[in-house]
Amino acid sequence: MKTIDELLAEGVSGKRVFVRADLNVPLDGTAITDDGRIRAVQPTIAKLAEAGARVVVASHLGRPKGAPDPAFSLAPAAARLGELLGADVAFATDTVGASAKATVAALADGQVAVLENLRFNAGETSKDDAERGAFADALAELADVYVGDGFGAVHRKHASVFDLPARLPHAAGFLIATEVGVLKKLTADVKRPYVVVLGGAKVSDKLAVIDQLLGKADRILIGGGMAYTFLKAKGYEVGISLLQEDQIPVVTEYMERAEKSGVELVLPVDILASGDFPDLKTKAPADFVTVDADKIPADKEGLDIGPKTRELYESKIADAETVFWNGPVGVFEHPDYAGGTRAIARALLNCDGFTVVGGGDSAAAVRTLGFDENAFGHISTGGGASLEYLEGKTLPGLAALED
Repeated sequence: MKTIDELLAEGVSGKRVFVRADLNVPLDGTAITDDGRIRAVQPTIAKLAEAGARVVVASHLGRPKGAPDPAFSLAPAAARLGELLGADVAFATDTVGASAKATVAALADGQVAVLENLRFNAGETSKDDAERGAFADALAELADVYVGDGFGAVHRKHASVFDLPARLPHAAGFLIATEVGVLKKLTADVKRPYVVVLGGAKVSDKLAVIDQLLGKADRILIGGGMAYTFLKAKGYEVGISLLQEDQIPVVTEYMERAEKSGVELVLPVDILASGDFPDLKTKAPADFVTVDADKIPADKEGLDIGPKTRELYESKIADAETVFWNGPVGVFEHPDYAGGTRAIARALLNCDGFTVVGGGDSAAAVRTLGFDENAFGHISTGGGASLEYLEGKTLPGLAALED
């Protein structure tokens, strides 16, 4: 895989360099609520511009239906990128049409442009190779060189991620190089004890990674909505908590495998439970009770791990040499149910080992709760991509960058 340093050494001045970034930031209307992904790719874009490249930045945002939708415009992200670069950033109002062609043609050496949301074109995400390839052909006409730096999308077989690199000389940006380096530390020559914290809503989203980690991790700590399927598998009452009953057999099997292989699979011992889901807009005070994990009332829903579980999980993380955390362990968006997720983040900060926050909602939680991002070993920009890498899958966007 060619690095951006090698690309820069060859010279990019005057060349049109297509950067597949991940500018898929959360928006409240047109206001960006977390610009972490833009800041993560900014060093690659800045270095290329500094070297005299004519930088064409492209990304997706959200899940539009293959057609323009103002709610998913990348205009706010382009404006924020300009602020971070301290320079004007041109914005094309389409992907490969008249605006894109004119905007790219107008670039001078060292200037940057952002194309509109790639998913406004159905060819970007098409499962039909020919349709996807036709869109990649059109994108290739806008550039001389391809740089892949959208780690959050490398697990997608999309035109700009998988097909376009085959049509242009290509290299990996700084962000992808960093992300892959970190993930190798979690899969090869891992320093132990190796502790994994898994949260989030659906246990089905994490089964494949648990399957892999049962042979690699020393401890797996379970929280979030997915925990209730594990608790139900132990025969506990979980009330109206999130539950995937169809996953109980495989969860039971994993608990048995963990015990046989000597992996600590740690479940919550107490829960904050309520009969009402919290109001996440007004953050009105929540009405909850703290109960033992095997005594959740039939009419209540578990919404966060309790104080005893927080202490237990902190103790399980304290001596770790490597920690990977993916998924909040409670409804962190509400202050009354943020305590568990805050405790996990604090435990990572207090740990002397190498700590990785695995993107997605975990990264959002760290920022929302006010933690210093630089205090963690690494905060990933791609939750889904990180998980699939740990599952041992081949990621299309990384495979496409290999020579």
